[in-house]
Amino acid sequence: MSDGIDILPHEIEEIIQVIREQYGYDFIDYSRASFTRRVKHCMQRAGLKTMYELRYHLINEASFFAWFLQTLTVNVTEMFRDPVFYRQLRETVIPRLASYPIIKIWHAGCATGEEVYSMAIMLKEAGLLDRTRIYATDINPANLEKARKGIISLNAMKEYTANYTRSGGTEDFSSYYEAHSDHVVIRPELLKKVLFSQHNLVTDQMFNEFQLICCRNVLIYFNKNLQNRVLGLFYDSLVPLGYLALGMKESLLFMDIQAEFESINESSKIFRRKH
Repeated sequence: MSDGIDILPHEIEEIIQVIREQYGYDFIDYSRASFTRRVKHCMQRAGLKTMYELRYHLINEASFFAWFLQTLTVNVTEMFRDPVFYRQLRETVIPRLASYPIIKIWHAGCATGEEVYSMAIMLKEAGLLDRTRIYATDINPANLEKARKGIISLNAMKEYTANYTRSGGTEDFSSYYEAHSDHVVIRPELLKKVLFSQHNLVTDQMFNEFQLICCRNVLIYFNKNLQNRVLGLFYDSLVPLGYLALGMKESLLFMDIQAEFESINESSKIFRRKH
């Protein structure tokens, strides 16, 4: 292979077993193609050439596993990613949420928090943030630690500002953060209604009832069996007529739960639980 790393199928299964037995993280139902690509990426960054080396480090060094998990599960995320999606949320979903006295939203697989910040901004602009509870969860504790701090590279803000405007935002975007030399910090008042906590979609159960669940660009890493299990968890965690938002490359087509949802906007991947 061009990357110099050959991984045989049984070697991937061995690595999954080591992780599950030693650390309690279960990747058995992750897409093998996606998981293998991520493992190769980790090995390249660590300068490892063989699966024997990877196995040795995973078994003997907890600090290496912490880094490995961070590198393996990090998701590409940005504020107001896919502005058309956020415009649909702003125009279609958020006005419906306003009818609830207490609004509960779950960001599942929140990564480093950029989409959570985006949601908080839209809720603030709609006058709903003070009566909302946002539960932001991720499998990766390092992601959550970064998300809690609200720190974003200054280089990203030009693109994020453009995304915000395209999503229908009309306020001064710079009012939502404090600028420093090479980074910005999201204003604390935007995060006062956010609870960041660890949750594993593979093994953990429902923990509340929500009017909106956002899980964008996470299911693409799972095989169909796990996708069905997670979608069942989301169905059970939604109130009747609650909303589910997926990533642009994700769908409910051919999923066990498909008949229980109606599409609000197929192009933006927003669905509503029927009953």
